[in-house]
Amino acid sequence: MAKIDLEKSKNEDAMLLAISRWQRRLEKIKLGGGEKKIARQHEKGKMTARERVDALIDKKSKFLEIGAFAGYEMYKEHGGCPAGGVITGIGYINGRQCMIVANDATVKAGAWFPITGKKNLRAQEIAMENRLPIIYLVDSAGVFLPMQDEIFPDKEHFGRMFRNNAKMSSMGIPQIAAIMGSCVAGGAYLPIMSDEALIVEGTGSIFLAGPYLVKAAIGEDVDKETLGGATTQTEISGVTDYKMPDDKTCLETIRTLVGQIGEFSKAGFSRIESVEPKLSADHILSTFPELPTKPYDTREILKAIVDDSKLTEYKKGYGQTIICATARIDGWAVGIVANSRQVVKTKTGEMQFGGVIYSDSADKAARFIMNCNQKKIPLVFCHDVTGFMVGKRSEHGGIIKDGAKMVNAVSNSTVPKFTIVMGNSYGAGNYAMCGKAYDPRLIVAWPTAKIAVMGGAQAAKVITQIQVSAMKRKGEVLDPEKETEVYNKIKNDYDEQTTAYYAASRLWVDAIIDPRETRNVISMGIEAANNVEVEKFNVGVLQT
Repeated sequence: MAKIDLEKSKNEDAMLLAISRWQRRLEKIKLGGGEKKIARQHEKGKMTARERVDALIDKKSKFLEIGAFAGYEMYKEHGGCPAGGVITGIGYINGRQCMIVANDATVKAGAWFPITGKKNLRAQEIAMENRLPIIYLVDSAGVFLPMQDEIFPDKEHFGRMFRNNAKMSSMGIPQIAAIMGSCVAGGAYLPIMSDEALIVEGTGSIFLAGPYLVKAAIGEDVDKETLGGATTQTEISGVTDYKMPDDKTCLETIRTLVGQIGEFSKAGFSRIESVEPKLSADHILSTFPELPTKPYDTREILKAIVDDSKLTEYKKGYGQTIICATARIDGWAVGIVANSRQVVKTKTGEMQFGGVIYSDSADKAARFIMNCNQKKIPLVFCHDVTGFMVGKRSEHGGIIKDGAKMVNAVSNSTVPKFTIVMGNSYGAGNYAMCGKAYDPRLIVAWPTAKIAVMGGAQAAKVITQIQVSAMKRKGEVLDPEKETEVYNKIKNDYDEQTTAYYAASRLWVDAIIDPRETRNVISMGIEAANNVEVEKFNVGVLQT
């Protein structure tokens, strides 16, 4: 017993350390361009982007931030781009879930880096998939010119945002834009392609070309306010709809406008009164292992997330390296597909290693996913997977075909999918468990997540072998010490690229979260998804 308690204590310490490291990094990101830039915003009579979001959402309500780590440790040659220079997330405004997009003018005057464009498009995608009203708080200098070739012309670049404006309008998704600072050039189309546009007097301005460009282009001298200030755009051009005296009034007006939006038809996902889990969320901390190679009982983690800690397992004794179960999370019915990290012995005497997907577990998961689609139950995928089983026995048993069945079921699933990357998420295991490429409505990671083609040690061994073989062919001889040096460098580089932070900086995941918040994130996600009716499920070429 003492040994078990010691192990749990080590697990908890390791997870709390990982959470603390995540919180410190997040707090630094939340400062945006820094305290001096924040002070300059205040001197101009403007709130910062985060202050605006806080004032806009309901008091004491939850805000699910998307992409806080976007751009993390990227663009160092340009001074960095904390949070991608824009705050995005799902918040409650007058009790209504909305997607909020707020430019952070403390970061390069709110200019658009490549990651800024990707983050804005992800916010719009979430709004479109879940029929969420979207609120734009505009304060941006436009495209970051030194990187214009990486943000301007391609399909997933800056212009795609305006295309999405038009698409959302045709879909009947309300869009409200507030011009609370600069709004220049192509960026001027965003608020005007929204349903309603507000502009703040004295600080807000909108025009296709600013005073300097106008002077250079046509030789005309004109100041910013006359060219495109609040009075000009509300009383002369009629481009904007509401003139606001300050940020506070502007945000209060948006709250009023959102409060008047009618209800949409619902998907009708099953929800009953919520029951707290019997196990506390802290139980996750002591259960998830300190080392990624250690086995553990995934059910113990799930029981700290689901209502009343109750799971109804599907084919419990078959395909045991994947757990498939129905449950409720905050009252919502869910189907859970989770990797089991326990080593099991099958009826035939075969040993199956935890975290690996075998033919029987892939077959079970595919069938379970189809059942959830048949019954209109949202799916939750919990990753701690090293990939599919390899080797002669697996290949002869048709692992490729069984894996393809699971990937097919995930790909064609029409019920909303939510992905939690708890630990490892390697290779085709990432795909089969609904990685980013398979359109989860939300995909979040714990600080312990690892996402890559394979683990760092395995990848480093493969790459080292290739490099050493190439050197030998050239007549170079490596002593064991030099070979170890090559291996360690490759492994360190590879390990850095597998972290949750590396994934989040590139928006491979929507957020890094405290594991104890997993239940709340899933509940908010299903609430958003409930705004859109589910399409008919068609498995295509899937053979069962």
